[in-house]
Amino acid sequence: MLKRYRIPFITLFLVLLIDQCIKIYIKLNYPLGEVGRLTDWCIIHFTENPGMAFGFEFGGEWGKLMLSVFRILACIGGAFYIRHIIKRQEHPGFIFSVSLILAGALGNILDSAFYGLIFDKGTMLHADFREYVPYDGVASFTGHGYAPSMYGCVVDMFYFPMFNGHFPEWFPVWGGEEFQFFRPIFNFADASISVGVAIIILFQKKFSINALSTISTSDLLTVNPETVPVKEEIKKDNTQA
Repeated sequence: MLKRYRIPFITLFLVLLIDQCIKIYIKLNYPLGEVGRLTDWCIIHFTENPGMAFGFEFGGEWGKLMLSVFRILACIGGAFYIRHIIKRQEHPGFIFSVSLILAGALGNILDSAFYGLIFDKGTMLHADFREYVPYDGVASFTGHGYAPSMYGCVVDMFYFPMFNGHFPEWFPVWGGEEFQFFRPIFNFADASISVGVAIIILFQKKFSINALSTISTSDLLTVNPETVPVKEEIKKDNTQA
C-alpha cells in the first residue's frame, strides 16, 4: 500500500528539506537585504513577508492568522485529494504535480508556525504604525521567539528582475508607469507551487486522457448488481427447459 504513496512522500520530503535548509541558512547567516548576485537579473535578496506567496501581503495581524488557518485547511484538503487521485490511479505526472503544490504550501506553513518561536529576530507588526517593521542584524536560534505560532514571517530570497520598462501611455491604470519583470521575491516553496501548476497546465490533455482511460477500464470491470438477478433468472429458465 505504501508503494502507491511513494511519489507524494518522496516529493514532500525533498521539497521541504531543500526549502527549509535554504531558509534556515539564509536566516542564520545574513541580515535583511541583498546577499549576493550571480548576474544583474539573478539576485539573492533576503526578505521576509507576512502574507501570501511571492511576497503579497494579506491584511494585518488578523489577516495573517486567517491566512495561516486557510493554508492549513488547504493542505488538509490537498492531502485528501492526493489520496483520492492515487485511488483513481491517475497519471503519475499529475500526482507529482499536485504533490509539488502541497509541498510548497506546507513549506510556507512551517515558516509561519515555527519561525516566530525558534528565532530571536523577525519582521514584526508595529503596534502603533500597524505596519510590518524589519529588524537589524542576524537572527539566531532561541528558546524565546519573536512571535507566537502562526505569526512568524515567511523567508524569501530569490529575486529575478529580468528586465525593466514602461507601460504605454494608453495602457489602463498603469499608463506611463515603470514596471519590472519579475518583481516578486520568492522562495523554493513558492517555486514548487508554480512548477506544479505549470506542469498541470502544460500536460492537462495527457492527464485527462489517462483519467478517462482509467474510468473506462474501471467501468468494464465493475459488476452492475441490477443485472445479476436477470442473469440468474435466465440461467434458471434454461435449466428447467
